[in-house]
Amino acid sequence: MTQHIVGVWHLDAFHDVDEAGRPVGEGPLGPAPSGMLIYTPDGHVSVSMMPTGRSGAPGPSYMGYAGEWWEQDGKLVHRIHISSRRDWIGVEQSRDAELDGDVLTVRATREVDDRPQRRVLVWRRADRSGGAR
Repeated sequence: MTQHIVGVWHLDAFHDVDEAGRPVGEGPLGPAPSGMLIYTPDGHVSVSMMPTGRSGAPGPSYMGYAGEWWEQDGKLVHRIHISSRRDWIGVEQSRDAELDGDVLTVRATREVDDRPQRRVLVWRRADRSGGAR
């Protein structure tokens, strides 16, 4: 999968999910988040996400980080160098990822309010004009 994910991706969906994988609530960035994910061929990654539409979304007003990426044991690993969250700087985060054509689905479990929370992000490959395909 490594070389196939190189490029620019736009966020289609970002959900917290229950044990069965069903979305719970509107998600950390509200019902219509906006985001961009960039994987470079030389191993750099940049992620920026924010809520759109109505103000007062349930989560933060912006989430973002940049660093390095690689594939290891069938998972994507991100080593974070800069982040909107100080506690992520210097951290390696591992994600399950599935590529289906121009759709990249990423699953991870993170500590949220001192408990594990499963999250699913769906990204769509951007076309060369800068928009989602």
